[in-house]
Amino acid sequence: MMTTAWAEGAAIAVAITTAGKSAWINSVPLDAEALLGKVVLISFWTYSCINSLRPLPYIRAWAAKYKQAGLVVLGVHTPEFSFEKERGNVAAAVRNLQLEYPIVMDSDYRIWNAFGNDAWPAFYLIDAQGRVRYRYFGEGDYVEIECDLQMLLGENAARAISPNIVTVAGEGVQKAPDFKHEQSPETYIGSNRAERMVTDLSALTLNHWQLGGAWDVGPENAVLEAPFGKIRFRFHSRDLNLVLGLAKDSAPVRYRVTLDGFAPGADCGVDCAAGAGEVREPRLYQLIRQSGAVTDRTFEIEFLDPGVRAFVFTFG
Repeated sequence: MMTTAWAEGAAIAVAITTAGKSAWINSVPLDAEALLGKVVLISFWTYSCINSLRPLPYIRAWAAKYKQAGLVVLGVHTPEFSFEKERGNVAAAVRNLQLEYPIVMDSDYRIWNAFGNDAWPAFYLIDAQGRVRYRYFGEGDYVEIECDLQMLLGENAARAISPNIVTVAGEGVQKAPDFKHEQSPETYIGSNRAERMVTDLSALTLNHWQLGGAWDVGPENAVLEAPFGKIRFRFHSRDLNLVLGLAKDSAPVRYRVTLDGFAPGADCGVDCAAGAGEVREPRLYQLIRQSGAVTDRTFEIEFLDPGVRAFVFTFG
């Protein structure tokens, strides 16, 4: 049963009190009583979203630094794609990402809607009385978030809080983006949200893309039905990422990547060693990280086996 403060101040209590045991990762189910008297950082995220992945070094650092001062970090995993609703997929991602704070699965958007949230990532800072005091949306603002956390913890009589701001350096997909040179937008492949797709390769101008081979395009993704299917994209960004998964009962799918028709070499992403890799689980795959000057490039990925699902391109 939730307290008056949580009932009046933080809509998460509505959802927390109805979340079943299976909805929690890294924690027994928490309720409003367990959180009252604590400063709480609510982090809305989903594990295949690049914008959700890049803040994680900061969240991990805050969770460790301020735990003894009374901070509870609570990750709310609200999925974008259907595979992100599966607890096994989320739990595996949490392990791989080395997240140790409590995470509640919000697959029915109950918590998301209770907050009126509309973005990944989003951060809500809640004081010890259960009141939402600060809201932040999107990447960045990490210094401001930490300063607000320090203030709320100080109000709650926390002791021995270092005023220093954490220093983190994300690696791989969690490295800070290069927004200065990012000129390519998030681009969906499923028919519900697809934009700028072309069928004529000569029309592959900046931020346009093309499918080659036997693809079945559905609302959420495109599924390759025969070997040697391709996707091409003309982009301008330091990083190119692609969210990929597998059709039901599909074996791992091998792929090869080229950049302007050649092996990417020093421009390989973490999932593209020597210009090749395999899709083994549904997640974001970082395929290109330009090591030199960022220019317009033509990316191509060829899948040597059928059964891959392609969801969305993201950049950084």
